[in-house]
Amino acid sequence: MRRPKAHLVLSDGTTFEGEAAGALLEGGVVTGEAVFNTALSGYQEVITDPSYAGQVVAFTYPHIGNYGVCADDFESASIHLEGIIVRDLPPVASSWRAEGALEPLLIEAGVGAITGIDTRRLTRHLRDAGALPCAIGTGTPEELSRLALEATGTDGCDLASVVSTTTAYQVGSGPLRVVALDLGVKRTILDRLSAFATIEVVPAGTTADEILSLDPDGIFLSNGPGDPAALDEVTATVANLVGARPMLGICLGHQVLAAALGGATFKLPFGHHGSNHPVKNLATGHVEITAQNHNYAVVEGSIPGATVTHVNLNDGVIEGIAVPSADAVSVQHHPEAGPGPHDATYLFDDFAARMTSQKGRR
Repeated sequence: MRRPKAHLVLSDGTTFEGEAAGALLEGGVVTGEAVFNTALSGYQEVITDPSYAGQVVAFTYPHIGNYGVCADDFESASIHLEGIIVRDLPPVASSWRAEGALEPLLIEAGVGAITGIDTRRLTRHLRDAGALPCAIGTGTPEELSRLALEATGTDGCDLASVVSTTTAYQVGSGPLRVVALDLGVKRTILDRLSAFATIEVVPAGTTADEILSLDPDGIFLSNGPGDPAALDEVTATVANLVGARPMLGICLGHQVLAAALGGATFKLPFGHHGSNHPVKNLATGHVEITAQNHNYAVVEGSIPGATVTHVNLNDGVIEGIAVPSADAVSVQHHPEAGPGPHDATYLFDDFAARMTSQKGRR
């Protein structure tokens, strides 16, 4: 395929030349916050993860699309990220599971991409400069530079309400009953919870009274995109739920729980995105290799009454907290692993055990 020339321009003026792919083959421009993901596989799970809303994802692994796409690997019903950046986009899918190629999926979803980019250089630049707004398109670098300067990052953005379900729905058929507050929940998380629970997935704007009226055995706070500091209503809802039922939060859910407990969050320079991040469990001393996808983190020492349970060994970021008196636990990483290792899946078993124990006392 002969591809049109395209450019990626960051808001600081740094320019990369490549070729248009995906929906960019038909023209147009992609803007968003550029971040990089270090996973070696799982690109379909990454592009369908609602937590990437508002962002343009650069994959550090050079070959993206080589094993195609498969319906079983969707993490949500649609693609929420703005675009992707790759070194090489193979035209042929080679896998017995493949039901199609990656690029047709991008075109169908209207997602623009650029290929032929020196992703090593881009990753090193973002590592030094931090995540930056960007623009991708077939126009001139000057036009794209203007659009990159006009593009916004995720600061102050409530993207959770954009990707959240608009109507409640139920999944699973386990004996326990969980209400999942959908801030951008992944399908793999619901699959993990379904092993022991019937889950009522509710919109991000659901009130505490509405959640408790469903008489859950536990409350789950999902992952999701955007700035946790922009979720005032969700944070107030969670504050009214803490202690009412056993609680588990993941990623954005972890940050919201921290905020509900009086904690503060801050934006990381380039975030944690990948499936190979070492996290230390402070209770056991074990090091767990984890999947991660977040731009914000909890400020150390800002949560009164909470115990730090996990820390990131790369930069010391808080990766988990617990409030035993409220039976609330949350982690910054993704124990469901979609994609990624399964070192931390015990957290779901712990959630089930906590719900079962408290249910017996109610």
